[in-house]
Amino acid sequence: MRITIYGGSFNPVHNGHIRLAEYVLSHTDTEQLWFVVSPRNPLKESVGLADDDMRLTMARLAVKDMPDVRVSDIEFTLPKPSFTANTLTALSGQYPEHTFSLLIGADNMAVFDRWRNYEAILARHTVYVYPRAGYPLSAKYPQMRVLTGAPLFPYSSTEIRAVIGSGGDASSMLPPEVMRYIARNNLYTIIL
Repeated sequence: MRITIYGGSFNPVHNGHIRLAEYVLSHTDTEQLWFVVSPRNPLKESVGLADDDMRLTMARLAVKDMPDVRVSDIEFTLPKPSFTANTLTALSGQYPEHTFSLLIGADNMAVFDRWRNYEAILARHTVYVYPRAGYPLSAKYPQMRVLTGAPLFPYSSTEIRAVIGSGGDASSMLPPEVMRYIARNNLYTIIL
């Protein structure tokens, strides 16, 4: 099976993540997409990061009605910080019958040469790139496949946390189950 890995902190998972997953499933040869919730991204600050299990639960709530989407906690079992090369190696070892691709944003494309073993990732895996406003697409990696027709979303997890932290309404940006979970658990109510 051809599986695309969509890794991230998903702090919180939002409608843009869900719509992008749907786009990848319908516009590439991807048969399943797996959200891989990362406990710690080595290139990002961990300030304001919700509990690992809470982010995992929110991701599972968001995709519960999507038969071709799974949520993985594999990075919870790997050494910290989480390196995508290690994750892909572990997944390929656990599931040798599958072929794994990777989905990244243009923001990650801009710093891809800072990723551990990025050359090996490019050599072994298809890398799909989601365009993001403010991040030019680099010609440095011609083997990456830019999803030029993907819909662009005008918000991010960072912005959603700020809206919630300031007492605003983020319900239009979040799956209803995720919004209810955030409210029930009083998440993101303090801006850090």
